[in-house]
Amino acid sequence: MLELLSPAGSPEAVVAAVQNGADAIYLGLEGFNARRGAKNFTRQEFLEAVKYCRARGCRVYVTMNTLASDRELEAVAEMGRFVSDAGADAVLVQDLGVARVLRAVCPDLPLHASTQMSIHNLAGVHAAAQMGLSRAVLARELTREQIRFIASRAPIEVEVFVHGALCFCHSGQCYLSALIGRRSGNRGACAQPCRMQYGMGRRAEDYPLSLKDNCLVMHLRELEEMGVRCVKIEGRMKRPEYTAITTRIYHRAITEGIPPTERDMETLELAFSRDGFTDGYYTGEKQEMHGVRGEAAERESVNRLFAETRRAYSNGELRRVGVDFQIEVRRARSASLTASDSDGNRVTVLGPVPAQAVSAALTQEGVSAQLYKTGGTQFHCRAVTGFIDSGQFLSAADINAMRRAVLRDLSEQRAAPPRRRSGLPPRPPRTMAPAGRMLLNVQVLSAAQLTPELAAVAPDRVYVPLPVLAEEPDAVRPFMEAGIAVAAVLPRVITDTELKQVAALLKTVREQGVQEALCGNIGHIALAKAADFVVRGDFGLNVFNAQTLRVLADAQLASATASFELRLAQVRDMAKCLDTELILYGRLPCMVSDQDILRRAAGESAALSDRMGSVFPVMKEFGCRTVIYNAHKLFLADRLPDVAACGLWAGRLMFTTESPRECVEVTKSYRGLSDYRPNGLTRGLYYRGVE
Repeated sequence: MLELLSPAGSPEAVVAAVQNGADAIYLGLEGFNARRGAKNFTRQEFLEAVKYCRARGCRVYVTMNTLASDRELEAVAEMGRFVSDAGADAVLVQDLGVARVLRAVCPDLPLHASTQMSIHNLAGVHAAAQMGLSRAVLARELTREQIRFIASRAPIEVEVFVHGALCFCHSGQCYLSALIGRRSGNRGACAQPCRMQYGMGRRAEDYPLSLKDNCLVMHLRELEEMGVRCVKIEGRMKRPEYTAITTRIYHRAITEGIPPTERDMETLELAFSRDGFTDGYYTGEKQEMHGVRGEAAERESVNRLFAETRRAYSNGELRRVGVDFQIEVRRARSASLTASDSDGNRVTVLGPVPAQAVSAALTQEGVSAQLYKTGGTQFHCRAVTGFIDSGQFLSAADINAMRRAVLRDLSEQRAAPPRRRSGLPPRPPRTMAPAGRMLLNVQVLSAAQLTPELAAVAPDRVYVPLPVLAEEPDAVRPFMEAGIAVAAVLPRVITDTELKQVAALLKTVREQGVQEALCGNIGHIALAKAADFVVRGDFGLNVFNAQTLRVLADAQLASATASFELRLAQVRDMAKCLDTELILYGRLPCMVSDQDILRRAAGESAALSDRMGSVFPVMKEFGCRTVIYNAHKLFLADRLPDVAACGLWAGRLMFTTESPRECVEVTKSYRGLSDYRPNGLTRGLYYRGVE
């Protein structure tokens, strides 16, 4: 049966989830989780929550699914030990370096790949498995066919989001909040700029980035038949009553095997929605997925619904654990009562020595009647067995006291954490000094930007989109003839249904003499290697610490790109066991989305404008996807001494909307051959950092 995983943004939400049928909950402590704005848990609250859940048969998953800097990894290791010792059932991770640290310090604690890891194909699941993860949460953009393909072949468990907010961007690949306000989604501080108004074309006030909430409650049986292990409800930022309502309705749909009623759907929508729900990604019908939250819509009805819901889960135990009793009452010996559950837990307590009955002797029926009275606890009696000598007597108070004591001890045994090993964190990787000067690489979006004039400025390497290389091989001939390395940039997202097409493009490009591939996802590395490419890591791998570099070095990448959410000082201090590159120029990518918002503009490119007048170019991406780029161009040509101190293998100039002439002038400025400066420049986050 599907595991139902519910959000717990507060201690009250734990009760709401458990009492309404959650098989597992996910929660975050203070720090290292993707919902830093939620109440989250103090350590004492967490310990109490774990005991509460374990006693009632509900698993607890801890979110540590953000990027961590080198200086934070010691705290990551300490928190990992704490949650492991407390009895957490798994930890969700995004950062490859964090996963490596936790694997070392908590070898018995299961790790799950968060949706922030951007796993959208079977190869990504295999890569997660090879890193020692036991479950992968799939990208929310996948269709039913793509989920079925992965789930039926996955070497580890697969989890799918079924209800709640949809980000406009692929999770783990959104940098908009960081770039415009220093609040990084990859660090748990997203300001949700996708819910704001933007102008686009003739639409001056619109919400082109705000999507309706996901709702797959009608597809649960199909997901189970596919082989999906777990379905997750989103909502740690929402109220406990929301958790209770969604959990109750999804639990009933899973356990009873029937779809929800019309009333259930109305209740879900009343609890929280954005102009209703969508299953557009799952079905592939993505045309009507946009929606916004109304202003206090039906507030009185919502308050009434929440009050009724709160009363239901606050008044006593709705969730019961089955228990079997075995009673022994022998002459001249202390009575004993044993309680056991289906998980193998078993406890025994001793009672008083029975007296000789004067009138009414103990009977099996009478004792059973007393033992079935488990009201007020999380247990329900399934059966009573045992032996009672004839003519013996125990008072009802004695039997009740034994029942209370044995259930208390059973609850404590169930709540006890498992014994787990503890290890030492991995040593910081040894720095590999870069050989010679820092290289200068350039990246283009179009063949038109690949001019002989650009080749004449002699960049050390040129990164070109894979489709462009395959379709216009002559465009890179001036570079190859000049001895400039050429690398194919793989699409940001490659689903299994697109795999054959991408493999064919790689084969074509490899036959043209291109030997390197730039990959920004763990699920793309094996694809490029299989096509005999030297693999370099792109920014999408979110390299935020030296341990992530170690993971990529172990995966035999030739180089990696440091996150542009790091400060230069952090890049400088990072131990580099792998050639490390940094983006030094260009419109940084804010979002990559499966939403084709360019349909509104009826072209290959367009622009979004915010209320401050900033204009964000929108460009077409492989697979009918779109990429939104920053309004301002990163420029560091006049700060190269600061960059040089970082010990980099290479710096990269990223060209997007630039004309061919501008590409040449920018490259010259970084070669010290021009004093060109763009209008509206930014230093990015390299000096400011992110929250």
